[in-house]
Amino acid sequence: MAEGTPVTNDDAAEKVRDPAGAPVEEKLAAGDEAETKENGDSQVTVPDQSAEGAFAHPEGGWGWLVMLAAMWCNGSVFGIQNAFGILFLSLLREFGSENDEDLRFKTAWVGSLSMGMIFFCSPIVSVFTDILGCRVTAVGGAAVGLVGLLASSFVTSLGPMYFTYGIVFSCGCSFAYQPSLVILGHYFKKRLGLVNGIVTAGSSVFTITLPFVLSGLLDRVGLQNTMRVLCVFMLVLMLAGLTYKPLLPPKATGAPGACPPLGRIFNLNIWKSLGYRIWAFGIPAALYGYFVPYVHLMKHVEERFGEDSNKEVLLMCIGITSAIGRLIFGQVADYIHGVNKVYLQVTSFFVIGLMSMMIPLCNIFGGLIAVCLLMGLFDGCFICIMAPIAFELVGAEDVSQAIGFLLGLMSVPMTVGPPIAGFLRDRLNNYNLAFYLAGIPPLIGGAMLCLIPWVEARSKRAKEEALKDVKQKMLAHQKPREEPQGKTGESIL
Repeated sequence: MAEGTPVTNDDAAEKVRDPAGAPVEEKLAAGDEAETKENGDSQVTVPDQSAEGAFAHPEGGWGWLVMLAAMWCNGSVFGIQNAFGILFLSLLREFGSENDEDLRFKTAWVGSLSMGMIFFCSPIVSVFTDILGCRVTAVGGAAVGLVGLLASSFVTSLGPMYFTYGIVFSCGCSFAYQPSLVILGHYFKKRLGLVNGIVTAGSSVFTITLPFVLSGLLDRVGLQNTMRVLCVFMLVLMLAGLTYKPLLPPKATGAPGACPPLGRIFNLNIWKSLGYRIWAFGIPAALYGYFVPYVHLMKHVEERFGEDSNKEVLLMCIGITSAIGRLIFGQVADYIHGVNKVYLQVTSFFVIGLMSMMIPLCNIFGGLIAVCLLMGLFDGCFICIMAPIAFELVGAEDVSQAIGFLLGLMSVPMTVGPPIAGFLRDRLNNYNLAFYLAGIPPLIGGAMLCLIPWVEARSKRAKEEALKDVKQKMLAHQKPREEPQGKTGESIL
């Protein structure tokens, strides 16, 4: 854990450092700075409420409404994003022809840009969340997304769609999405895994149902009016963001009305945790192959089993078992202590990596169904415990930027991995090698994550030993002060 055991003596705490040279009790020092502030000649004392241990999570109450609001957020944001394939065909008909290869390439970039921007903006969103709070950030993001989606409904050419849908709408979704993960830690701790499982299952539910809704709307009211109907989702998302009432006290940022220092805006303390650094780079390393099956599986099925094969069943299998996995493993995570939750992600990466390698070996359609069922189940496991692991590694105060930086790093492999697989297919005329290679990064990333519990346990032991030495030095330092007082008293008597 990033937070150590508090030390009662401030001077002693400042001297304690871990083997890497970083202060062991930086949280305590930061809290002490926030306790006493100078304002002219007067001194204002602020009680230290930043310690998460002194805060009792409600584990329910208003938190259940917050959970439903966060579930709507996950569902509407990623449901719309994942349903872009339905909008893609309508955009081709609206701006040209479905058989125009150049137009297909240009139109596909609208969806790719939109998904990439959601994760690419995450580090910036985390800064706004720390400064403005979850509620303001989420409501403002939903409002921006509403404007972008509404503007897209009036666009008459593909060019402006890159800005209105690919940038404005997706940036708004990013600002609305991330606070929905952070706010849950204000209301839940013991049930955080289960709650995150329910919340993230929202995207699976929307991903399964929304394509049918969009197909019906596009047939009846057309593309422009369908986008205006989707604006209702963003309007509800704005109202949902209003429920994000923060419970944990905000970080102290200096004198009231003053601009917070740069170190408070960009929180570098999270990078001092070796466990977080391994996690933040291990997950993106695994994702270079993680999304390849989700992007290219349908085309592979057409080439292997023919265009008439019922390939949509595979997506349905992944979506349904992913929702089930989020509910099951979210609850399982609540019974696993501390950073050992990361072993669930390790298992997820190992299974998904092996299943990716199994795809070319499946010569019957039933085999592919079995592979997709397992992939979906452990995809849900990987996604639902991201936030609980972040809380364990850095604590509730720093979790916003911890999640933000991770999602930002994830944007690179999500963008690069599938095109590499497509390049290999074009050169080799099949997807076999692409799927074999796609299974390697998840295995490597999972192996990296195995180091986190060992690193965190070693760091915890080092801190405990350092604190023990400090207490012994404090006791040894107090004895010489007491002896002269005793001698003086004896001579007087």
